[in-house]
Amino acid sequence: MTTTSNTAAVGPPASGRKPTRRRVHRAWFVAAVTFVTIIGAAAFRAVPGLFIDPLNEEFGWSRGTIGAAVSLNLALYGLTAPFAAALMDRYGIRRVVAVALTVIAAGSGATVWMDSAWQLMLCWGLLVGLGSGSMALAFAATVTNRWFTERRGLVSGILTAASASGQLIFLPLLSWIVDRYSWRPAAVTVALAALAVVPFVWLLLHDHPADVGQKPYGAQEFVPKPAPVPGAARRALTVLGSAARTGPFWLLAGTFAICGASTNGLIQTHFVPASHDHGMPITTAASLLAVIGVFDVVGTVASGWFTDRFDSRRLLAVYYALRGVSLLFLPLLLAPSVHPPMLLFIVFYGLDWVATVPPTLALCREHYGDDSPIVFGWVLASHQVGAAIVAFAGGLARDAFGSYDVVWLASGALCAAAALMALVIRKRPAVLTTS
Repeated sequence: MTTTSNTAAVGPPASGRKPTRRRVHRAWFVAAVTFVTIIGAAAFRAVPGLFIDPLNEEFGWSRGTIGAAVSLNLALYGLTAPFAAALMDRYGIRRVVAVALTVIAAGSGATVWMDSAWQLMLCWGLLVGLGSGSMALAFAATVTNRWFTERRGLVSGILTAASASGQLIFLPLLSWIVDRYSWRPAAVTVALAALAVVPFVWLLLHDHPADVGQKPYGAQEFVPKPAPVPGAARRALTVLGSAARTGPFWLLAGTFAICGASTNGLIQTHFVPASHDHGMPITTAASLLAVIGVFDVVGTVASGWFTDRFDSRRLLAVYYALRGVSLLFLPLLLAPSVHPPMLLFIVFYGLDWVATVPPTLALCREHYGDDSPIVFGWVLASHQVGAAIVAFAGGLARDAFGSYDVVWLASGALCAAAALMALVIRKRPAVLTTS
């Protein structure tokens, strides 16, 4: 009887498991929730730019004062990432992201009652900066590392594309709200959007595959959930100290700083005023930036697919080299109206905008293993520093030379240097990989 029952018990599950194998792995649901969350984080971080003119008109605050709050927001977005990755190792992804969304909601909602510039610094600069930074690309790296052993490049590409998608989805709506109803309803909309995501995060964003009794996607063996790592801030600094003693870290940080300088710091900040210098209407130039965002999604997902199949160092070298060449031609393309060569530049630059992220993530994983999300957080911080430097230096150059031509040429040269730096990054020795 016992033998018969055991045989019967073994038989049905074997046939019954076939449909189970066809079910979508839980990792893809986690990736979907992460995608939606990063979409929101990107939108929350970008919204302050819509408030510059309304706040200037209502309170009389200078654009420099308002810009300081936006700069604090951008700086914290980068500098928070490595500490947030360490906090996720200590308290779990779900708790950290839920708290971050709540902080964003508090910061955005509180602006409705502000009447002093320091409150803007506190709400949009500090609170929204900390909250959105906790859901930056280091968050995507943590999810990818824990839930996937296959398709990591593709998943990191999709999650990276979420930052562009957030601006495409939210900014047109929020700009319409600001234009029609003023900035306060837009701030409330951001707060409500952040709070609306919290239940989905809490219910669906599991910390580790072991929490639901599954293996990571593509894994051959079950991976037990690691114990919480105490001392999040200390660990983030310790990982930085350890990584800083290696050559690949500085090469990755240097290339990613140039990435930020040539995207957020250069094109996102100075393309519209540079185009306007050549007689192009501001609305037309802004629309071209939106087109960059559309192709950014396509390029980043494709880059993730390439990263799963080709050497990440060569991919980075190609991306930076092509970006540098395109910048050298940009001064010749600027004109009062949009023409086919300019559209070609916009499409290409969109495809290449953050295509650098999946191979950079892959190289962090290759060299730093389980610490790679934190290391990538520090590399991301260098991205934001590069963006901030060029955003400021580009304005100085425009004031000094009367045009942006020198800025485009210098940025093209920097991208060429980044291509060479990417090729210099060594492969990790096989002995270290197995240890």
